[in-house]
Amino acid sequence: MEQNNFGATGRRKEAVARVQMTPGKGAFTVNELPILDYLQREMLVSLAQGPLVLTEMLGRLDIVCHASGGGKAGQADAIRLAVSRALTLLNPDLRKPLHAKGMMTRDPRQVERKKYGRPKARKRFQYSKR
Repeated sequence: MEQNNFGATGRRKEAVARVQMTPGKGAFTVNELPILDYLQREMLVSLAQGPLVLTEMLGRLDIVCHASGGGKAGQADAIRLAVSRALTLLNPDLRKPLHAKGMMTRDPRQVERKKYGRPKARKRFQYSKR
């Protein structure tokens, strides 16, 4: 791996995001589209760019991301984790503030499987006494 190229992987639910970070002018692309065009919601963009805003690196790094699986919200969270991990490779001193804001923690929650005899995982069919 080159000295100026930092890569990391992030996951959330079924989504996986792989990030390549290089010093540059602040271009942020996801699956070859600008981040706002891909995620389509300003809230998800701000979630994904959270680590960059926190560490004041927004506009100083070019980020190329490949996201797959899950939905847009899960992918945005996966991107956030991948960017956080790549930033710590760039500068290990950034780990402490990122960890304090919970951006270095992988969210372990997964969808619970559907059980037989029920409409969903825990929901029950309506009980009829008579």
